[in-house]
Amino acid sequence: MKVVLRNPRREVEVPGNRRVKDVLRELNILPETVLVIRGDDLITADQQVHDGDTIELRPVMSGGSEPRASRTGHLPLYPASRHPLQ
Repeated sequence: MKVVLRNPRREVEVPGNRRVKDVLRELNILPETVLVIRGDDLITADQQVHDGDTIELRPVMSGGSEPRASRTGHLPLYPASRHPLQ
């Protein structure tokens, strides 16, 4: 089975006919850190993959943004320790 990894892009061959989470364990990848795609479908860690399959592992990206004003126009309050002037 071919596994396509991103960041950096590379391909590895691993035995199939087992669950995605077993493939990820062999590659030392935490299931929570990647999206697993087979064809056009997102698949879960419990699904079986087979010798002829190609799966792609894309890193999960998350982040945030600066606090935005609520409907009242006020910014959210932070604990005093986060304010540099206090």
